Formats: sequence, structure tokens, C-alpha cells
Amino acid sequence: MPGRNFLFIPGPTNVPERILNAMHISQEDMRAIDFPAFTIPLFQDVKKVFKSKDGQVFLFPASGTGGWEAGITNTLSPGDKVLASGFGHFSNLFIDLCQRHKLDVEALEVDWGEGVPVEKYAEILAKDTKHEIKAVLATQNETATGVTSDIPAVRRAMDAVKHPALLFVDGVSSIASIDFRMDEWGVDVAISGSQKGFMLPTGLAILCVSQKALAARKDAKCPRCFFDFEDMIKTNVNGYFPYTPATILLRGLRAAVDMLLEEGLENVFARHHRMAEAVRRAASAWGLKLVAKAPRWHSDTVSAIYVPEGFDGNEVVRHAYRRYNLALSVSLAKIAGKAFRIGHLGDLNELMVLTPITGAEMAMKDLGIPIELGSGVAAAQEYLRTTSKDVRVPA
Repeated sequence: MPGRNFLFIPGPTNVPERILNAMHISQEDMRAIDFPAFTIPLFQDVKKVFKSKDGQVFLFPASGTGGWEAGITNTLSPGDKVLASGFGHFSNLFIDLCQRHKLDVEALEVDWGEGVPVEKYAEILAKDTKHEIKAVLATQNETATGVTSDIPAVRRAMDAVKHPALLFVDGVSSIASIDFRMDEWGVDVAISGSQKGFMLPTGLAILCVSQKALAARKDAKCPRCFFDFEDMIKTNVNGYFPYTPATILLRGLRAAVDMLLEEGLENVFARHHRMAEAVRRAASAWGLKLVAKAPRWHSDTVSAIYVPEGFDGNEVVRHAYRRYNLALSVSLAKIAGKAFRIGHLGDLNELMVLTPITGAEMAMKDLGIPIELGSGVAAAQEYLRTTSKDVRVPA
């Protein structure tokens, strides 16, 4: 098919030319004497994306799932009690990972379309007077449903009863795209991946870990080897790694972090909010509902959109790919076939975000879904045309 493929899934995202150029280099010696001059400043600058001064960054050659495993195994022991909630495919996978490591997981089932049940967390934490719960898990952005949760509220619930548990945040599809403040919110382990807001290919699990969580590793009994923080700490301090790192991805990460900091994180968040709102305006003009049940849950990185009853959302995705060379994202698990997803994160501007709206509109019309051709595009255009690039995310 002539022309290019248009990628609008919630990860991997489009890789900017600047980052591609940074990675278009020859292989290098990861033990060269000048390698630390590159890596040590990189560790420090990645912390800025997490908005952390006190935490320590770890860069593992892995996916976000590897980041989950690194965080869990370095801080907890089999049998430790963990409080978690499942409200989508990926938050449930995080729970599954904990269970496989023999943690005692109190997993709350939440309606898909909502996020972390802060009030339930508060009740459970208040009753845990013996502090048996060792960790609280929260997925900031549930990629499967397009739902964002209130992490500061989770921290307030913990602080209200002076609960000492560690706070884990899955920020794989939020960090570097949606506001995240590790130190201010008291997050102990924050996990992200290279292929989302960091605008890189898949292959890096990017973590930031508090001093409290680092101290917990001394008593953690979960088996670990490849993901051992201790090995990383001993070598990272001198700018090296305990095994061969993904050097080309690290070069790309340097360029990605530079781009994020040059734009300014607040501007990055505002841009994502604006692109997401354009998609939401389009869905409303189509007469379709988001999976996210209310504006408080709306994600600024991915929108999951229900199709009318009797239609298959995943067929919309397949048809858009076959007919228009457009990659949208399927719906998963409980809502499989009931919706489709548009990823709107990473390297993205006004004309780019109109592409998946246009393609989804044509694909739905082709399949007989009763929408007015041009309605979603027009709504998004009007919003983008009449709003400032400096629009800020509502408090």
C-alpha cells in the first residue's frame, strides 16, 4: 500500500526524527572510560521527568512489566499483604504479577470505566491498625479503558491514618504525558516504559524509587537476579551497568528527555490534555460514549470509545488497518469488541491527532455504524482551532 502507516495506539508511539537520529549510531563500548560522562547526567535528568530529587532512577532493558517485577521483588517478600484494585486489563495484570510472586493481594474489583477506589482504600487502611498491608498499588492510567486515577488522593488516604505502606504507581502510560509528582505525592516506586510518553521503541523499563523503598530491599525476600536493585546501585554509581545495557535506547532516551525538558513538562501535560479533548469532542459528535464513566476519569493519553450495540469495535480497528493503513487499538478482556481505542500520547500535534479521528470516522461509516461523516472531524477541528496551545489542564 502506498504511503505510510499511521500509528495511533497507546504504545508504542511515534518516534520523532530527533530521537531516531540520536539512535542512528554505531555500537559502542558500554565500559568505555567516557561512558559515565553520558550516563550519570542521564540518570539525573530522568529524575526530573518523575519530578523527584530524592529518588533513584533504574533503567532496565525490559518492558513496563519488567518494571513492575523489579519494583515488587526488590521491596517485598512472599506472604506480604498488598492492597490493589483491578479496573482494566493492565491493572489486573499487575495484580496477577503480585500473586505469582506469592504476595497476599487484597484485590478490589472495580467497574471498568472507573479508577482506583480511593474511598475503599481509605476504609481498608483505617482498619489496618496493625499495619499488615506492606504496599498499596495504584495504576495511574489504565490503558485498556482510558481511565486516569487520582494518585494524590491515594496518598492523602494513607497519610490520614499514618499508614506506613509503600505506595507503588504504575505510570507506564502516564509518566511523561500526564502530570506526575513523585516526591510531592509521596510515591515510593514509580514505573514507566520507554514506548509511551518517552517516545522511544519498546525496550526500557524506567523506574524511580524512593529512599524508603530502597531501604525496604534489605528485608525483601522475593527471588531476584536480573532485576536486582543492588547490582544496579553498585555499578550505576560509577556510570556503568551490571550487564550489557541497551546503549542505543539510552542514546534515544537522552534525546527524549531533552525534548521533554525543552518543551517544559507543564506544556507537555497541557498539550496532551488538548489533544485528548479533541478526541473526546469527536466521540461526542459521533454520538458515542467513552468507556471512562465521567470526566474525572478521562485519560489524556488514550480514549476507549464504545461502539453501538450490534457492532464490533475490534472490527473497526481491523477495517481501519486494512482499508486506510491506520493502526487504532482493540478493546480487551471484559469489553473486547465493545469499543475501540485511540492513543493520543507522545509526539503529537493538532494535524496529527486529526488523522485517527478521520480514519476512525471513515471506518465506522464503512461498517454501517450510524454516524454523520465529518461530524467528529469538525468538532475536533473547531476545538483545536479556537483553543490556545497554552491551554492548561483543569485543576
